Amino acid sequence: MTHAPIRAGIGGWTFEPWRGSFYPPKWPIKRELEYASRHVSAIEVNGTYYSSFKPATFAAWRDTTPDGFVFALKASRYCVTRKVLAQAGESIARFVGQGIVELGDKLGPLVWQFADTRRFDPDDIAAFLHLLPRAHEGVALRHAVHVRHDSFLVPEFVALCRAAGVAIVYADSADYPVIGDVSGDFAYVRLENAREDETAGYAPAALDRWADAARTLAAGGTPDTFPCAAPDCAPNVPRDTFVFAINGAKVRAPHTAMALLKRL
Repeated sequence: MTHAPIRAGIGGWTFEPWRGSFYPPKWPIKRELEYASRHVSAIEVNGTYYSSFKPATFAAWRDTTPDGFVFALKASRYCVTRKVLAQAGESIARFVGQGIVELGDKLGPLVWQFADTRRFDPDDIAAFLHLLPRAHEGVALRHAVHVRHDSFLVPEFVALCRAAGVAIVYADSADYPVIGDVSGDFAYVRLENAREDETAGYAPAALDRWADAARTLAAGGTPDTFPCAAPDCAPNVPRDTFVFAINGAKVRAPHTAMALLKRL
């Protein structure tokens, strides 16, 4: 079966409980990104949601990580927490222009995560999606939206994302709605239900199912287990696929990602 690349990763790389459980004992804190990037193939950066960084920082991340590694960046809170998303243009430009393009081909999707209180407003969401730039300084940009309110479980939302070429995040969550529709030219999955009593966060059989789902997405399909809001499926074409073990029992996240990579 022909499929696009599949990457599995974690959220961030600085987490004290990983010292000794993931990082070797006495491993230098300054070299944690170096270690993490050689055991998982992608990292979702949460820090970019809270603050901006200098171009030199992104360049340092680029140079510390191996070829083929990818960073997904969570977009600034100033873009996604405002009352009217259609007015976020200046904040979006500031976020994109801070130097993220220094990552070069290691720049992965930009993730626009909405609060769980934000409801679906078709006109406002359409205007917001229209603001998302497709490139900056010659570097292509890819976007994913992470929505967490039941009002988004409608075909109209999926249609807007497909028209804009923006991926809808599939989140395996016990707290928020799940939208399994494929809408962009890549797929983005967040595994948020890890359990600490499982060595790899999920039971082996569950990890097998997630690996199969990733293969299906990468081959261009939609897994049968993914609940969809729209009646029709996206075109069947191979898609880059990202799977992040994030939240849940975070201490297990690196082991979840490594277990998936082993299966893949």
